[in-house]
Amino acid sequence: MGMAAIAGRPTSISIAMFRRHKQKWVFTPLASMSLSTLKPTRKLILYSKPECCLCDGLKEKLQAAFLLSGPDSLHDVDLQVRDITSNPKWEMAYQYEIPVLAKVLLDGTEETLPRLSPRLGVELIQKKLSAALRE
Repeated sequence: MGMAAIAGRPTSISIAMFRRHKQKWVFTPLASMSLSTLKPTRKLILYSKPECCLCDGLKEKLQAAFLLSGPDSLHDVDLQVRDITSNPKWEMAYQYEIPVLAKVLLDGTEETLPRLSPRLGVELIQKKLSAALRE
């Protein structure tokens, strides 16, 4: 899917709010931040597909986790959601594994993160993601 633009802005800006529109997730950047003041960010990719209840559940928990403050804040994390049905390589790799979270390393490669249990609370998801992104 790449870097599609919403209202002229890249979709990989830090997430402030998720809105559901026609079975697609749309991300709204933090209104109080400008592109020129953003520090280097950490990057995550969520591989999912439409009508996947586990994917939707994780997206909702990620929404809440991204809004939390504190020492494990995820406010500087760029999250890109990739629909595996839009790319045959992604579909072949992840069709039986979704939702899959991967962090983007400095060299641009991806490292798949351990699966997050659907039973985890939002605070624990925030803490686990923050720790995984520090490694």
